[in-house]
Amino acid sequence: MPSQPSRELETFPNPQPARDYTIRIRVPEFTCLCPKTGQPDFAELLIEYVPDQRCVELKALKMYVWSYRDQGAFHEAVTNQILADLVDATHPRFMRLSADFNVRGGIYTTVVAEHRAESWQAPSPVALP
Repeated sequence: MPSQPSRELETFPNPQPARDYTIRIRVPEFTCLCPKTGQPDFAELLIEYVPDQRCVELKALKMYVWSYRDQGAFHEAVTNQILADLVDATHPRFMRLSADFNVRGGIYTTVVAEHRAESWQAPSPVALP
């Protein structure tokens, strides 16, 4: 197999480090295993971040997400671990990870975790007429 899952998150230099802008990455096919039953859990991940000096490389992110396919993890733990790994790799000004898990036993779970750099202030929203 030419590609393999990997926990290594590659990054590249932010092309506009002086500007606050948002990158949104939607990962509709995240899978991991329920640590209690071993059955697959499916989720859609939404990563939203304001980069500082580094951006996450998308192929590396794909291989990283793939690395969870056979790992047992509670929804809360896996969401926070992914956020921590992305923050460690990119050191963003702000990052939010929303993990929207599919129904299991009649229950939907959404876990939202955030990181904010201490020195960063969110800009005021612009309301257009």
